[in-house]
Amino acid sequence: MHFLFLQLKRIGDLVLTAPALAALRVQFPKARITLATTETCAPLTPLFPHLDTTLVLPRSGPGLAFWKTLLALRPDACLDFTGTDRSALAAWISRAPQRLAFSAPPRFRMRAYTRLIDSPVRERHTVDHHLQLLTGLNPPAAAQEPDSPHLVLPPAESAAVHRLLGQDPFVVLHPGTARPEKFWVPNRWAALAREIQNQFQIRVVLTGGSDPFEQEHLQRIHAAIPGSCMDLSGKIPLSTFAAVLASARLVVSTDTAALHLASAFRVPQIALFGPTNPFHWRPRHPQAMVFSAAHPDAPMAAFEPRMKGAPMDRIQAGPVARCASELLAVSLRP
Repeated sequence: MHFLFLQLKRIGDLVLTAPALAALRVQFPKARITLATTETCAPLTPLFPHLDTTLVLPRSGPGLAFWKTLLALRPDACLDFTGTDRSALAAWISRAPQRLAFSAPPRFRMRAYTRLIDSPVRERHTVDHHLQLLTGLNPPAAAQEPDSPHLVLPPAESAAVHRLLGQDPFVVLHPGTARPEKFWVPNRWAALAREIQNQFQIRVVLTGGSDPFEQEHLQRIHAAIPGSCMDLSGKIPLSTFAAVLASARLVVSTDTAALHLASAFRVPQIALFGPTNPFHWRPRHPQAMVFSAAHPDAPMAAFEPRMKGAPMDRIQAGPVARCASELLAVSLRP
């Protein structure tokens, strides 16, 4: 059996597709699994242990090699997790006997699929939404998230982190995000870093992207933190960035790709949400704590699908620092 997964969105979307890949591999251990993804996301595919082959859609140009390879692939089933015109075209071109997508696409896309799966995305975590697509297969796959980590760090990437940061433990703070409304207040990031350094004498590493507006935000934070902080933002490739997160003793981030990568490795983490609802995007492993600006005084214990967001400046540094101390006290035990 040969399965084709279409995930042509952003990094976080690809990472949140990993549980579905793992679940399919459990159900069909001898199957061939091909992932079609974007050039931006492609550096992460070596971290997905359940893949056999990868198709990469280039960032620019017509991508003729991608479409030609897809035409010759002939999978038994194609699962479209993307839901765009481009992915519908890819599903149709695949000519798979089973071509699955979620319900209610625009009418002109419907001919691309053989079956549409009902999944109320507003009522589900994104991982559960993705897993639901597997139930439409014949034979169906169980829509159950495996307990083990969904990404695995190759030895070469572990070695790259050791060369970059040495053997001593470190904490990652990831203030960066593509949406400025998700920025947390710079002096609160700095206060959190100082508290971690003072209490645990541990290195703090800043990560983020290279966009100018994000770099300006990060520079304001870095300027307020003692000199032992290392700024890796925009300086390392995506695969090494993922390895840095996987090797950290704690990751604190906003709702962005770093959150999902840390979660996929089951790294102790604190996730800060403002305008977005953590019900749909939060990390769900036992070592994760989630703050929402809508309920900023303590980490959340219950999540609702219709909860509204709030400005990030409602989250104060004190409660986040206390949670960081709790997680690090456990993470740093010999």
